[in-house]
Amino acid sequence: MSRRVQPQPAAASRRPDPNHQHWSMLLFESLSAGVMAIFAGFVLVTIVVGFYVIIIWPLTFWDLANLGLEKYYSWINPILWSLFASGSLAGYWCFGGAAFKSRQKASVPSTAKSRR
Repeated sequence: MSRRVQPQPAAASRRPDPNHQHWSMLLFESLSAGVMAIFAGFVLVTIVVGFYVIIIWPLTFWDLANLGLEKYYSWINPILWSLFASGSLAGYWCFGGAAFKSRQKASVPSTAKSRR
């Protein structure tokens, strides 16, 4: 064959899979889901504190000073990291497509007996 006309490889003629996602985009989406989990936890804590400030404090003047919440200070960092990690794993599960794949049922042989 001449140099001007060369056969193209079979791999070049294939179209890319539209459902395939690059690993960096999947990582970004998963970590973003972890950040959203932290944000959802922050919103939940803000709602609880808002309820306390609007309802409980004006009625009782209870300032939570005698509860000793200082002993739980060391739990904050592991709770936040585990919330971020679980949100990231849930994001990877959803954005990776595992959440939406249908599971195939294993074929179970029929045990019904025919009557004669």
